[in-house]
Amino acid sequence: MASLSKDSSLPDYSEFIQRIYGMPNDRFYTLWDMLDNVQRFSMRCVKGIRKNNVEKTKHNAMIAFSWYTSLTNRLHINVDNAVWNRFPYLCSYCGEAPCVCQAEKVKARRKVVGKKSLKPRSVHDVQIMFARIYPPGTRTSEHAAIHLAEETGELSEAVHLYMSDRSKKYFKEVSIEAADYLSCIMGVLNSIGIDAGDELSRMFYNNCHDCHKLPCECTFRHVCNYRS
Repeated sequence: MASLSKDSSLPDYSEFIQRIYGMPNDRFYTLWDMLDNVQRFSMRCVKGIRKNNVEKTKHNAMIAFSWYTSLTNRLHINVDNAVWNRFPYLCSYCGEAPCVCQAEKVKARRKVVGKKSLKPRSVHDVQIMFARIYPPGTRTSEHAAIHLAEETGELSEAVHLYMSDRSKKYFKEVSIEAADYLSCIMGVLNSIGIDAGDELSRMFYNNCHDCHKLPCECTFRHVCNYRS
């Protein structure tokens, strides 16, 4: 049996997703299928915010996160490093924590250098980091949802550009947008008061969250028709 603990790290989560879903992902899903599912469940998460349904928002955010991890696993992106390189306990644009982009009307990206000793060790710690960089009390859940929708589109665009020529330049852009996307998932969860570490440990307490098999035995049709 495979499970996640509250203290699981981003590398732990990536390894878990690969162990549970790696084989069916290889058999059934192209990179485009994975990207479609990231978009699909991200938009359901946004819809949950619009309808003020915390349960649907939370559940769809977690599923979007799992598809996102399958996508980054397929591309061999080290999400832990990508996030830290982009957000070393500081806003990736203004270089401050909390972010002062709006207050100071920052117009040019600043050089961002953080202290390695502050690097988060768990998914929970990553979420706390983003709460300190972008305090949830300074924006509404709707604002967080709009930001998620925007970054979902930017991640999709980056993947399409990379797949058009497979260059190192565009692969780097995918890594950057992957980090931005994760910041937005955490932003949504922070806005509705959901702890990602706790939720992942509850959702993945016994292999796949749906069929509870290792590896996952959910059929392609079942996944296509999945509703939360």
